[in-house]
Amino acid sequence: MADIRVPKLNNNDTEYLIVEWLVEDGGPVVAGEAVAVLETSKAADELEAEESGHLYHAAALNTWIAPGALLARVTAEAVPPEGPAPVPSGAEPALRPLVTDPARAAMEELGVSDSDVASLGLAVVRRADVVALAARSTGAATGTVRADAPGPGKDPDKANGRQAGTHRLSRVQRAVARAVTVSHAAIPAAYTVVRFEVGPLLARTGELSRQVRRPVGLAELFVQAVAALHPAFPLFFASIDGDEARLADAPRVGVTFDLGEGLYVPVVRDTGSLREIAEALMRYRLAAAEGDFREKDLTGANIAVTLHTDADVVLAIPLVFPGTVCALAITSPQSEPVLAEDGTVTVRTVANIGLAYDHRLINGRDAALFLAALRTELRA
Repeated sequence: MADIRVPKLNNNDTEYLIVEWLVEDGGPVVAGEAVAVLETSKAADELEAEESGHLYHAAALNTWIAPGALLARVTAEAVPPEGPAPVPSGAEPALRPLVTDPARAAMEELGVSDSDVASLGLAVVRRADVVALAARSTGAATGTVRADAPGPGKDPDKANGRQAGTHRLSRVQRAVARAVTVSHAAIPAAYTVVRFEVGPLLARTGELSRQVRRPVGLAELFVQAVAALHPAFPLFFASIDGDEARLADAPRVGVTFDLGEGLYVPVVRDTGSLREIAEALMRYRLAAAEGDFREKDLTGANIAVTLHTDADVVLAIPLVFPGTVCALAITSPQSEPVLAEDGTVTVRTVANIGLAYDHRLINGRDAALFLAALRTELRA
């Protein structure tokens, strides 16, 4: 008999939701076969059996389960294991802390559970503790791997057990909702926007695409330029921890993708060359179309580049994702007439480039200097 225990899927969550059993209770299973899907705050992961046999569930569908807990057992024969599921070694019942009234209100507002609060190990939990916990749990990246779509020909309301006329948010959108709630509740954000002339950049993309043999557009060029500013503007890539700013050792740029199924923010870690950036974004575009992201794709960003390049979008104010202090918005290029002194009219291509920033760490002058340096970097 072999136990299947829940591994630590990320560093932010203290428990995960069992959203799907892929092998029925008592059903046959082979080693390496995925048996269950667990949802974390950012993604959904499949757990596999390490041995062949018959799988018996030790936890119920749609319940929360902690790392180290027994998820299922595999027996050599079709005989259910006897006795209750054992408690993982070293596990002890958690003592319930004293939660202040403001902290309790924050828990309801931000969706923080009693077990989340108990994991802090504090005797007294205050509102600031709850807000910080929610920010860590949501993380800087948003997304999921699977979608809540019923099978072909099935009524979506009946398939999800809800009344007609209601709409259940997908896992992707529920993750977005958590990030928005925490961001608005915990981050005092400000916004600065500057008009960039992007015509010369667009003129270079064709040649650059041929050079790196990958598609290159504004997204790739802005990711490269933003990453290059890390040494000169380290606070823009930092995170806030109480009264301190934790500096990042390297730029890790989250880039938004929204193809109609929800918002994903995968992270570009290799920013040393335009080819590496273009390759990463090409891979992420394909993953966004299929909803095929893994946990590691969606975690670890320390700054975000948000893409709002649908036609006629001239202004976009992104939220600052929890765990970061800045989000850069790139809007749709627009044609703008320019009247010269001699009366002639020319046309240039411009885009409004905005920066949302955590006002606790970044001030307006800092934001303006960052955008000015970004413009210079793009011209290089």
